[in-house]
Amino acid sequence: MRFLALFLFFVTITCNANTLWSKTGHRVTGHIAQKHLSRKAKKAVANLLDGHSLAFASTFADEIKADRSFSKYSAWHYVNYPMNMRYEDSEKSEYGDVVMGIEKCKAVLQDENSSHKDKVFHLKLLIHLIGDLHQPMHVGRGSDRGGNDIQLQWFDEGTNLHRLWDSNLINAYGMTYYELGDELVQSVTKKEKRTIQAGTLYDWVHESHVLAAEVYQSVEVGEKLRYQYAYTYNDLLFEQLQKGGFRLAKVLNEIFG
Repeated sequence: MRFLALFLFFVTITCNANTLWSKTGHRVTGHIAQKHLSRKAKKAVANLLDGHSLAFASTFADEIKADRSFSKYSAWHYVNYPMNMRYEDSEKSEYGDVVMGIEKCKAVLQDENSSHKDKVFHLKLLIHLIGDLHQPMHVGRGSDRGGNDIQLQWFDEGTNLHRLWDSNLINAYGMTYYELGDELVQSVTKKEKRTIQAGTLYDWVHESHVLAAEVYQSVEVGEKLRYQYAYTYNDLLFEQLQKGGFRLAKVLNEIFG
């Protein structure tokens, strides 16, 4: 299914090497989730974020990377393990990973003894990490650092497979986060939403891991990519953004009631 008219893709071609799932991508998932919070969850989130939206807070976990005092959270943005294995059976990193990070954030938010400050911090992380979980290259192989070592050309500019899925594809589409977020939910039925939100965190990470295998097969090292790649894979990109948004809403609704 094509979510959006292809001609909009030609609006702009940009490249930002320093973003993860791009600021636009994270804000899309936050924007979608905001629209599907329960009344209680919406109130709790507004209280913790001082009235700001999920989209507004969605890039916090990348922004704090500039502060070395937060370096211990860097490993929470991804998980790498062999492609023929499930996360549950894989060797876990001593530094943590995106699954452990999400579980820790949930635990802090559900603990009535957690301070307000800790809940604010871990809510902001959680918003971001659910987004990262749905970027397939954040659940890829450790041997190539989730595609970072697979060099490519994107419209005659250097990139790599990880960056292609983090930012090149979504930035090239040329829509704001709220335009894209609104488009990705407007025709979704309640039944489709329930299907998207079904399963556990381990099901979701496995799903992204399987998609990572597909993404690895989609390119060859050094390949020059243009419109055809976007035409083929934009639907998968949009579906992952959509899933991230609906599933973030599910997680927050379960935490806050």
